[in-house]
Amino acid sequence: VGQLPPDCLAGSRAGAAAGCDLCADGAAAGRCLTCGVRLCRFCCRAHRRQKKTASHAVTELENTKDCSQAGKPLLCPSHPTEELQLFCEQCDQPVCRDCLLGRHRQHPCDFAGNVIHRHGDALRELLRSSQQHMDTLEDVLSQVEEMGSAVRSRAEAVAAEICLFARGYVKAIEEHRDRLLKQLEDLKVQKENLLHLQRAQLQQLLLDLRTGVEFTEHLLTSGSDVEILVTKGVVSSRLTKLNSIAYSTQPSVDDRIQFSPHERAGQCCGYEVFGAILNKVVDPARCTLHGEELHSACQNQLSGFTLLCKDTTGERMGRGGEAVRVTITHKDKRDCAAKPTVCDNGDGTYCISYIPEEPGLYAVCVCVKGQHVQGSPFTVMVRHKFREHQGVFHCCTFCSSGGQKAARCACGGTMPGGYQGCGHGHKGHPGCHHWSCCGQVKESSECLCGPTSDTSQRSLLRTVAL
Repeated sequence: VGQLPPDCLAGSRAGAAAGCDLCADGAAAGRCLTCGVRLCRFCCRAHRRQKKTASHAVTELENTKDCSQAGKPLLCPSHPTEELQLFCEQCDQPVCRDCLLGRHRQHPCDFAGNVIHRHGDALRELLRSSQQHMDTLEDVLSQVEEMGSAVRSRAEAVAAEICLFARGYVKAIEEHRDRLLKQLEDLKVQKENLLHLQRAQLQQLLLDLRTGVEFTEHLLTSGSDVEILVTKGVVSSRLTKLNSIAYSTQPSVDDRIQFSPHERAGQCCGYEVFGAILNKVVDPARCTLHGEELHSACQNQLSGFTLLCKDTTGERMGRGGEAVRVTITHKDKRDCAAKPTVCDNGDGTYCISYIPEEPGLYAVCVCVKGQHVQGSPFTVMVRHKFREHQGVFHCCTFCSSGGQKAARCACGGTMPGGYQGCGHGHKGHPGCHHWSCCGQVKESSECLCGPTSDTSQRSLLRTVAL
């Protein structure tokens, strides 16, 4: 089935009513061939005077293309005498009655009027998504324009500061000033070129989206059911492709241009000069994370690590002020997260500290300027809180219980000679010192008994330190 001519949609819309599309008061006397709207005589004059629409072609209504045939039924290309009144769901295309007797015999078909609502709703939902992208693009373009103005304003301010600083020197400082201004101009041009490139790409995408949205709106408001069904495939494909194009929602550069009057700048005409333009930009991909507790922590204990920011050349930034964002979330418990504290040391390093309340595996994300740093995201294993021993560190229950032969140790060992225990550590009796609560042989170790082991230990005879 052929594609619906867009001019017929506009033409049928022009012939359907005689009112002005802009003021809705006057009778339509002309039509803008660029916008596709009907205009009264007053709006025609206003349309030509406005800056944005002055270049549009406005023609008299009686001279516009007659598309009165846009409302005529569409005929089947395979059966020219038959009208397209049905829609094949399997083939996703309008068909005629003769088509049902041919290759669409077993296909699910229905009248176009019965299926237009479902297909039209899907197209309208896609249209709403496209309109949202248009709003976002317009906001981003506004930010880009504002950033361009900020870059120029900042560059002018730095230029004035450089000139003020350079007046204290004669020929050598004037040459040094000119050199700094040249660097500043190159930097400004570089930033503006990047913003111009981003602006052009966003404007092109916005133009493509606006064209697609306007055509879709005209199709849905002015096209017949069959016309919408004939064209929806092409329109859906175009809008879906435009919606899938990725674009940055932030300006591609910032206005970070600084002048440091105390920076050594070498020799100029035999004089040592000071003053340099600082344009070191942090590179998130080169920033690194350091610390012994980078991948492990303990429950309810303060832990942390250090972020070292570097520029695009891999050198340390040497100053703070970066936008550092850190998130620490539990991988198994959705609502569990640790609140990090970021401390700017002012020298390019940032100390990140936190106290995890729950044990388990945590996902840690560290971002600078909205981008992950090197090694982010990464995981941290939070161990349970250190458990103190509740028993006695002894050689056997026989000794620590005051010689009771029936005393038993929680470790479950036996003692030579028939007594219940793990063995003497005295002369002639093999064995070693251990904790009575869990059997650990290292005195400074963590207790292996979990929270559920208290009940089992109550059944054992208490051991006392002699």
